[in-house]
Amino acid sequence: MIAFTKSKKLLNIDNNAKTVKGQKYGFMTAILYLAPSNQSGFNVCPQASKGCKRACLYSAGNGSYPSVKLGRINKTLWYIQERKTFLNQLRKEINAFIKKAKSKGLVPCIRLNGTSDISWENTGLIEEFKNITFYDYSKIYKRALSYINGELPSNYYLLYSLNEDNKKQAFDILKKGGNISAVFRKKLPNMYKGFKVINADAHDLRFLDVKNTIAGLVAKGKARKDYSGFVLDS
Repeated sequence: MIAFTKSKKLLNIDNNAKTVKGQKYGFMTAILYLAPSNQSGFNVCPQASKGCKRACLYSAGNGSYPSVKLGRINKTLWYIQERKTFLNQLRKEINAFIKKAKSKGLVPCIRLNGTSDISWENTGLIEEFKNITFYDYSKIYKRALSYINGELPSNYYLLYSLNEDNKKQAFDILKKGGNISAVFRKKLPNMYKGFKVINADAHDLRFLDVKNTIAGLVAKGKARKDYSGFVLDS
């Protein structure tokens, strides 16, 4: 076992510039940030492309600070090595978060893959909180198909993420009725490849998006210098 320190707090509650925007729409968001890809020594992003790894939002905002990176590594090691106690702590925080949101007159929603791509539907955790909306971005095609086919928990919304080597799969998801996210270099187009692009930087409430649309994000952090094909030129 790799030594780690158990975090006092797992969930980040509207403590970033994007999720806090959701409060204008009546929602409060809790996000779990882990160490992406294999930065902890364990890979929690199994389908991450080279471009995705280089441009990961792990390098943007508070995620650029060494102390924050270490904290996320500790959380990941805890999740991998002591799953039961990790999930117990997560349950406690989710219950406390629900109470906090409701006390403020806001609807709670949860994103467990802030900087990871774990199949949380396999843990049973989402079904334990049937009245709460969970949502995530994912690069795992099979997960996206499962969502479209109604095979994931009914309170779990999943958005497929486009990168430089999964464009065929991404547009297949769109054609089948799903939504995708895509990163654009400087500005968002109104349309891309025949599909409407919405401004996903306005808020992070992806479960409110209209079907068959592209959630467009403007490149941030290291992504601004990415030319692998991960970042699109509109």
